[in-house]
Parts: sequence; structure tokens; C-alpha cells
Amino acid sequence: MSTTTITMGKTRKVAAKSSRRWLKWLILGPILLVLLVQLYFFAMVCWYAVFNPSSTSFMRQQLAALQEKNPKAQLKHQWVPYERISDNLKRAVVVSEDSGFIEHGGVDWEALEKAYDKNKRRSKVVGGGSTITQQLAKNLFLSGSRSYLRKGQEMIIAFMLETVMPKRRILEIYLNVVEFGRGVFGAEAAARYYYRTSAANLGPAQAARLAVMLPNPRYYDKRGVTNYLARRANAIQRQLRFAELP
Repeated sequence: MSTTTITMGKTRKVAAKSSRRWLKWLILGPILLVLLVQLYFFAMVCWYAVFNPSSTSFMRQQLAALQEKNPKAQLKHQWVPYERISDNLKRAVVVSEDSGFIEHGGVDWEALEKAYDKNKRRSKVVGGGSTITQQLAKNLFLSGSRSYLRKGQEMIIAFMLETVMPKRRILEIYLNVVEFGRGVFGAEAAARYYYRTSAANLGPAQAARLAVMLPNPRYYDKRGVTNYLARRANAIQRQLRFAELP
């Protein structure tokens, strides 16, 4: 066997070994990236279990949109502790957004199934069946886009939140960061913006109206009290006493 033949054989073996190495990284690379992303989310959830978030993904997106038109625009937001948020608002949000908040582990599977059936009938994602915990996950870390991939990530973060935080902390953060209008985030800012009062002093009717706004806050910020909002708020107000709080 000539030296040339031996050299060519060794070269082919090195090339094959190199190809296998690249193939391995092509497979393992995305898996490692996903794991690192999940580790980041879990670390942030642990941080927020103790420290209040100064901003969220939704806040940053909204601020960027506002500052495109007005570079000096700022968000309306003021953190208040759980005790300084009216029980009326807490109950109204639970009734309106997630009646099973106390019982579920972060995901309401029945609501998800109904949302999936609705999306299938319309051949597009029009509803998510999200719990308060899932909405908090989305607000903190994700975007408002609608896709099953984003919904899957939302569910994973929701399980993290429920594992690390008590329900009371989840509800406290949610009420302090959820959007109530264009550039209006959190219960305190909403109470002052719409009613010129504090979150602690919101009455049943005021709380019910704020809760009804949550699925589409910018719409109601612009349109005011519509017939639907008034009817829905009245229905929620009648159910406040049945809501269980953490």
C-alpha cells in the first residue's frame, strides 16, 4: 500500500469524524440553548419571589411604542404591596379572569381545551384560556403574540411560578404589573388614572369595571364605558362575595 493511499484513508477518517462532531452539535446545540433559556426564566422567577420587578416585557414593549411617537413618554406605574390593594379589585379580577385561581396548579386544562376547540373552529389562535398565573408569565417575560409555541413557553413559566411562589405573591405581582390602559400598568396607576383614588380605596363597581377591561385595556381606555363593559361589570360585582382570595 502506497504512502498516498494511507494518507488519503487517514484524511477520510478525519473528515468523517469531524462531520459526526458537527452533526452532534447541530442536534445538541438547540437543546442546550432551550435548557439555558429555561434556566434563565427559573432564575428570574426565583428572584421575583423575593424582589419586586421594576418592569416587565409588556411594559418595555409598550414604552418603546409610546416613545416612537413621543421620545419623552413615560409609563404610569407605581408598585403597592398586597395589603394596599382593595379586596374588591382582587375579587373582581379572580371572578373575571380566573375563577379557579386558588385550586389550579398554574394551568386550567378545561379552559385550555375549550380555547383549543375554539381556535380549531376558526382556523387561527383567537383565545388562550390563560389563568392569572399564565398571564403573569406572559406579562413578565413574553410578548402578546399568539402562537402555540409561545403558549407552551407560557405554561412552562406558569409551572415555575406556582412551584416557587405562593398564590398571594402571584396575585400581588399580577395586580401590580398588568396593563389597564395605554401606558397604564398596575392597580395603583389604574385607580388614579380612571378614578383619582388609590388602589386601596377602590369600590366594588370601580373594581369590577377595571377587571372587565383587562382582556382589552387599550380599547376601553379609548372608548370608555361601553354597554358590554357596564353589563359585564354589573355581573361581576354581584359575584364578588363568592371569590376566594389567597
